[in-house]
Amino acid sequence: MRRIALVTLVVDDYDEAIRFYTEALGFRLAEDESRPDGSRWVVVEPGSAAAGTGLLLARAKGDAQRGRIGDQTGGRVGFFLHTDDFARDHARMRAAGVAFLEEPRYEPYGAVAVFQDLYGNRWDLLQPAPAPTAH
Repeated sequence: MRRIALVTLVVDDYDEAIRFYTEALGFRLAEDESRPDGSRWVVVEPGSAAAGTGLLLARAKGDAQRGRIGDQTGGRVGFFLHTDDFARDHARMRAAGVAFLEEPRYEPYGAVAVFQDLYGNRWDLLQPAPAPTAH
């Protein structure tokens, strides 16, 4: 079996990023280990360990990486957070101060709203529409 296990997200501060992803988005902190070079190996996941891809929160090193914080995908939605209860998660995230850039939309593919993380990266909160059943 093959899967994408981690995606790196360049951040400004480990603890600030951990707080946002765990408190505002409801992710779980899967790993937080100090490294010999003073950096940390920090992984957050939206669900259980077996649920899919985690985010490796990597503190920016140097001006080039600092310049990419919040713009890792050129202003496009680059991350897609699936939910099984759009209304619940949308309300919880709004109450936690997450910045939504639009009102919820109901598209043929599901309920969706674009939000920004604390650095400005764009995400979709998405509850996919049920797959059509075969008759």
